Amino acid sequence: MHYQNERNYGCRVSDSWTYRGLKTVILENELLKIVILADKGADIYQFVFKPLDVDFLWRSPWGVRDTSRFIPTTGDGVGNWMDTYEGGWQTVFPGGGFPSKYGEADLGLHAEANTMPWDSVITEDNVDKVSVKFSVRTYRTPFYFEKTLTLERNSSVLYVDQVLINEGEEDIHCVWGEHIALGAPFLDSSCVIYVPDVNILNHPTKMHENSKLEPGLKTKWPYTKLQDGTKHDLSKVPGKEFRAYDQSYLEGFDKGWYAITNHHKKVGFGVSYPSDLYKYLWYWQSLGGGFGYPWYGRTYNIGLEPFTSITNEGLQTAIDNKTALLMKAGQRVEASITAVAYTSELPVSKIDARGNLSFS
Repeated sequence: MHYQNERNYGCRVSDSWTYRGLKTVILENELLKIVILADKGADIYQFVFKPLDVDFLWRSPWGVRDTSRFIPTTGDGVGNWMDTYEGGWQTVFPGGGFPSKYGEADLGLHAEANTMPWDSVITEDNVDKVSVKFSVRTYRTPFYFEKTLTLERNSSVLYVDQVLINEGEEDIHCVWGEHIALGAPFLDSSCVIYVPDVNILNHPTKMHENSKLEPGLKTKWPYTKLQDGTKHDLSKVPGKEFRAYDQSYLEGFDKGWYAITNHHKKVGFGVSYPSDLYKYLWYWQSLGGGFGYPWYGRTYNIGLEPFTSITNEGLQTAIDNKTALLMKAGQRVEASITAVAYTSELPVSKIDARGNLSFS
């Protein structure tokens, strides 16, 4: 049996943990603690900035569930996913959004990968750098996916290097995204979102009884309109009393990045990504208005989610509107993402591919 070095300083990594029955991997250094649920989609469950004891990621009301001890009472494609959605950060493929069919394959909400157990192996383990590679093959589609998470000493940046391969002998469509949900106590009404000069496209239809945005409206960031014609600044996160439930899509990125700063706490979270692959940033707004199943008014969170495609209506919709990613037989696509924690109350003007921030 192999026992890892049990350092209590510098970079550390361990895959010898179990949380609620799920194999769990922990990476940390002096500034960050990253907790990954290997047995549940290799989801990033915690992204903790140690100096301020801030976890940026949102947690659902029911949290982590051991799927081996849980029997769904329905085969519904939304319910099965929601039953085990703990919040946090999921990698989404081969379908994004609500259930749809692809040929003879029945794809549920956000499709396959983030409900499956992933393999994991520690690829680097020293005081200056730690890395873990997670990998999976999907059941209903012929995809192989791997992502390697890396921390470096004294750095508040998480590096995520990803590879998607179509192992089939025919071309296959897919949607690929990073489902990153942010919540309280980090999220509050002092939070401001920073992105490059982009366009806003509100969801094409009224998606919920508490949706407030004018459906299908296309405007320049940060302003859109509410259904009553009121001008609305999407860069400023309302409090839970706003009681809205909406979806928008940001498009036209020259460089792929976003940042969100809590101006009360003077702390923020940012992500950079390749905009030639992730052409859209989904902005899920669950601002206390998610009444009815599954939230029942309990949730206050947002999602800022780089995606290849729109909308959140499933793979077939993305194929129909020609935004789906078409993977040729045997094709390999690579993408690197960085996520960074920072302390500042200055407006963010850029995040580069290495997670370096510029302020204005």
